[in-house]
Amino acid sequence: MPALYVMIPAALLLVGVAVYIFFWAVDSGQYDDLDSPAHSILFDDQDPRHQAAVKDDPATPEDKDTPPRA
Repeated sequence: MPALYVMIPAALLLVGVAVYIFFWAVDSGQYDDLDSPAHSILFDDQDPRHQAAVKDDPATPEDKDTPPRA
């Protein structure tokens, strides 16, 4: 029974700290955008060798012989 006199205030203190941290996270914008991180895993990183948007350069004809990467 004497252990409850220590454990109940300690549990209330832990709950209070958890609630404070939750409200701090909400106020600082941690939960503003929940969809972008989930969707970013679906897209590949930018490939520096990807040249689809660059106009054809006549100085590099060997690039025309290689098939595009998938």
